[in-house]
Amino acid sequence: MLRDITLGQYYQTESVLHRLDPRVKIVGTLLFLVSLFIVDNFIGYILAGLFLLIAIKLSRVPLKFIFKGMKAIYLLLLITMLFNLFLTPGTPIFTFWKLKITIEGVKIAAMMGVRLVFLITGSSLMTLTTTPNQLTDGLEKLMNPLKKVHVPVHEISMMMSIALRFIPILLEETDKIMKAQMARGADFESGSLINRAKSLIPLLVPLFISAFRRANDLAMAMEARCYRGGEGRTKMKPLIYRKIDFVAYIVIVVYLVLCIALGKILF
Repeated sequence: MLRDITLGQYYQTESVLHRLDPRVKIVGTLLFLVSLFIVDNFIGYILAGLFLLIAIKLSRVPLKFIFKGMKAIYLLLLITMLFNLFLTPGTPIFTFWKLKITIEGVKIAAMMGVRLVFLITGSSLMTLTTTPNQLTDGLEKLMNPLKKVHVPVHEISMMMSIALRFIPILLEETDKIMKAQMARGADFESGSLINRAKSLIPLLVPLFISAFRRANDLAMAMEARCYRGGEGRTKMKPLIYRKIDFVAYIVIVVYLVLCIALGKILF
């Protein structure tokens, strides 16, 4: 299951989304996430779904590869939907003991489930089509005005991109440690909640040691290459907007305007 998490991974292929400026993809992802909280009706979610499907089609990343990342959040998705389903007051349609399912609960649970799936998929699509180096450059460029108030923009953007890059690495490491411990007789799935929590200790200790070792190796590699921060550093491939990037900005703005318009018309 850990290998199924796609957030932080990069999928190498040639596509329109891969060729876009990383700033466009970062801004587009943020606006898409904002749009999911603006729309509050099924027509709006249909529009968001169409926009996401078109983006996936343009990315040339297999749909199966993207949605396999949903396996890791099935439990979170189920808990979120159940809480909204049974704890939302309104017109009851089914009652069992003290539990009550309402029309409003069904509507909110469905919307929350769709929203969570779209959030994860949209975020994963950005990392699947953008390398860690491009993410660093894009974040640094977008936050460049903050340098005027002495914010370490380069360091912040680098930390964020390194954190994203380490997600799949640490998940792979966790999977290896789990298999090694299970081969030695460890049981992570049976027993009470307390016993299952205790069984994670043999997993967490080597995982933390491995994470700190990797961080130390990365720091030594950066020092060996004379890294001294972002001040005075130049780019081998500076970011330059092209015509396709401006077209993408226009499409994103039109999509956001449609979402806002749908919200005002239907309510």
